[in-house]
Amino acid sequence: MQSYTIGQAARLLGVSPDTARRWADAGRITTHRDESGRRLIDGRDLAAFSVDLARSGGMDEETSYTSVRNAFPGIVTAIKLGDVAAQVEIQAGPHRLVSLLTREAVEELGLEVGMEATARVKSTNVHVDRT
Repeated sequence: MQSYTIGQAARLLGVSPDTARRWADAGRITTHRDESGRRLIDGRDLAAFSVDLARSGGMDEETSYTSVRNAFPGIVTAIKLGDVAAQVEIQAGPHRLVSLLTREAVEELGLEVGMEATARVKSTNVHVDRT
């Protein structure tokens, strides 16, 4: 399972590293330390926290969000696999994006809940890139 540093988590959540660090210090996000002493957040824990944060409206309303070149970097929060099709949810800061794609594409990308991914939007199509 992929783990994220405080800085990476902050970027995915759309907040400053100091805010993410305060949340970790307060126990809102569970962390563990790697062999070099860096605090890391398990991808599944970060995915769940990002969904809870967006639902609770816990984002700073003064923060400006932009879609540079229509790219939404975020974290995979849910995957529903069917026989042929799949549904992938990505939480990109306060934005929840849902993409329908083939099961084969999900498997080729190796997508899993808790991993970083980028949703790219063009007209009514959403493309998912593994980061």
